[in-house]
Amino acid sequence: METADEDLAQAAAKGDREAFAALLSRHYDRIFGLAFRLTGDRAEAEDLAQDICASLPAKLASFGGRARVTTWLYRVTVNAAHDRRRRQAARTRAADGWGDWEIARRAEAEEAAKAQDWLIGAMRALTPELRDTVALTLGEEMSQAEAAEVLGVSEGTVAWRMSEVKKRLRAMARAEGMP
Repeated sequence: METADEDLAQAAAKGDREAFAALLSRHYDRIFGLAFRLTGDRAEAEDLAQDICASLPAKLASFGGRARVTTWLYRVTVNAAHDRRRRQAARTRAADGWGDWEIARRAEAEEAAKAQDWLIGAMRALTPELRDTVALTLGEEMSQAEAAEVLGVSEGTVAWRMSEVKKRLRAMARAEGMP
C-alpha cells in the first residue's frame, strides 16, 4: 500500500529525507506543469520549479494538513510565481530607473566637459595678467586682497581685471552663439 501524501508531508517536515524524495517524485511534474502554465516559458518554469523544490523543506513546516497536499502545493507554486513576477518587475523598474539616471548623468558630464573645454579655450584668449588674476581668485579661491598681494597690484586692479574677464567671456560666448 502506498503512503498517503499527508503522511509523507508530515514525515518530510520532521526531516525524513526519504519521505521528502517520495513526495517530490510524486508531485514534481504537477509543480512543473503549473509553473509552465503560469510563466509560459519552459526555462522559466524549470527555474521556478527548482526554486520551489529547494524551499519546500522549510515550507513543509507550515503544512498543517488542513488541505490536501496537492492543493497546498498548487498554492505554494502560485505564490512562488507571483513572488517571482513581483521581483522581476521590481528589477525591471530599478533597471529602467538606473538607465534613465545613467543617461542623464552622462549627458550632464558631457555638458560639463564641453563647458570646461570652452572655458579653457576662452582663458587662453585672455591676456596673461587676466589669466593670473582668474587663476588666483577663482582657481585658488583667494580674496581680491590676497590676489592683489600675490600679484603686486592694488585690490582695485584685481576687481577691474575680474570685471574685464567677465565682460570678455560674455562677449566670446555671444560671438559663439552660446546663451
